[in-house]
Amino acid sequence: MKIKSSTMDKVFVTFNTIFLVLFVTITLYPVLNTVALSFNDGIDAVRGGIHLWPRIFTLSNYKTVLHQQNILTGAVVSVARTVLGTIFSLVTNALLAYIISRKRFLFRSQLSLFWVITMYVNGGMIPTLVLYRNMNLTNSFWVYVIPGMVSAFNVLVMRTFMEGLPSALEESAMIDGASVPRIFFQIVVPIMKPSIVSVAILQAMWIWNDYLLPYLTLDLSKYKTISVAVQYLKGGYGSVDMGAMMACLVMAIIPIIIFYLICQKYIVKGVMAGAVKG
Repeated sequence: MKIKSSTMDKVFVTFNTIFLVLFVTITLYPVLNTVALSFNDGIDAVRGGIHLWPRIFTLSNYKTVLHQQNILTGAVVSVARTVLGTIFSLVTNALLAYIISRKRFLFRSQLSLFWVITMYVNGGMIPTLVLYRNMNLTNSFWVYVIPGMVSAFNVLVMRTFMEGLPSALEESAMIDGASVPRIFFQIVVPIMKPSIVSVAILQAMWIWNDYLLPYLTLDLSKYKTISVAVQYLKGGYGSVDMGAMMACLVMAIIPIIIFYLICQKYIVKGVMAGAVKG
């Protein structure tokens, strides 16, 4: 049986379609413009006027990037930071989420409220940098890992997912003599795979794209990530090599885009299953 759509429904669909098309266009244009500049001659790119297609096509920008040692080193540091940071974050967030999701934990509500507050209020940039310096994290690779080990949003997402698990699973495992670590790693973790993967994707994307933390806390002669190293691409007479910079940016976003496309099916499923409840 066909349902006739009213005039208001048609108007809504039309405006919604136009809005989404404009939104996608605005979102994709900077990316497509960056790709066009990456394939255009660097000197010619300074003139401007390049939008979606290169004016003087060349591959020299990518050759320049691939021969830059600091870019290759920055890529290695970015990969190491992303992998280690994501793994450490998943382990700590999952363990904390499991603790506060158990009803027998006395301070679960108070601790959850404390973490929610930190999502809206923080100490500010300067106190945070002073704290990192007092913890001897500045000019250390571990500044990439330790401060990001706990994320209030990720903990709450995982906690809500765990609260939806049947308590009979844990009770039956305890009756069979399973310890708490065994219950967590062999029962809880396999079940919450969608939530873990979705949190891993979001965490990896944030770590890979982060620019401010390495720029403010590290000696830029070492441990530069690719997002920081890109600004040191110089052209003739010390000027910025626009083409090489755009080529480096394109190469930097390709891995995270591929990673996202491979795992995107888990994002909606995991976040919706572990959505933060009010």
